[in-house]
Amino acid sequence: MSLSGRVALVTGASQGIGKACALKLSEHSATVALAARNQEKLNELVAKINGMGGKAAAFPMDVADEEQVKNTCKAIITEFGKIDILVNNAGITRDQLVMRMKRADWDVVLNTNLTSAYLCIQQVVSSMVRQRWGRIINITSVFGQIGQSGQANYASSKAGLIGLTMAIAREVASRNITCNAVAPGFIETAMTAALPENIKQEGLKMIPLGRVGAAEDVANAVAFLASEEASYITGHVLNVNGGMLMG
Repeated sequence: MSLSGRVALVTGASQGIGKACALKLSEHSATVALAARNQEKLNELVAKINGMGGKAAAFPMDVADEEQVKNTCKAIITEFGKIDILVNNAGITRDQLVMRMKRADWDVVLNTNLTSAYLCIQQVVSSMVRQRWGRIINITSVFGQIGQSGQANYASSKAGLIGLTMAIAREVASRNITCNAVAPGFIETAMTAALPENIKQEGLKMIPLGRVGAAEDVANAVAFLASEEASYITGHVLNVNGGMLMG
């Protein structure tokens, strides 16, 4: 499952699932462009990947800023010549019951989690169309499929990513470009580590496999969808949730 010669852009790459995806894609010989707001963490990851014999570069970027997205994608294409694989992973939460949720918290979550994916796709798809090859992978969530109390903004943004995935898949399929989504369940990350212990225990009861997932579980799915082996899969949502949601 080699990705040799491919260039991948991973957003939200400084930690958690994004970091795991970057490492896994590099492990399969892709050149990796790392995008996130935290320059220091990006530099550490670049040093780690390069030290392991891979090739990576850091591109500080706020995915909610349209001009930064445009400029960063141009800079990546200038440096590496193309972008073959896009992993839209950047995401945040601003949890609150809907009756108390501030409009600003709704807007920032939708902009960061959903609008950013549209912006990144728009900037990279021309490069993919020209070479008639591309992989777009959106990181959604089980809560975009089943909802979650106190997360109307987050669940809406992740459900929106599923619709975006299917629409883009139909638009670009004739150019040998696939667009899929990966929907993690409970994954051990900084975001889930902040949850109250009772919420974690309740979540664990919902998982038939009886364990919380690791970021690498999601990264393995992303690497597969980025590969030639997944060339006949598009518009699909791949659940990585330990059986939390089936069907």
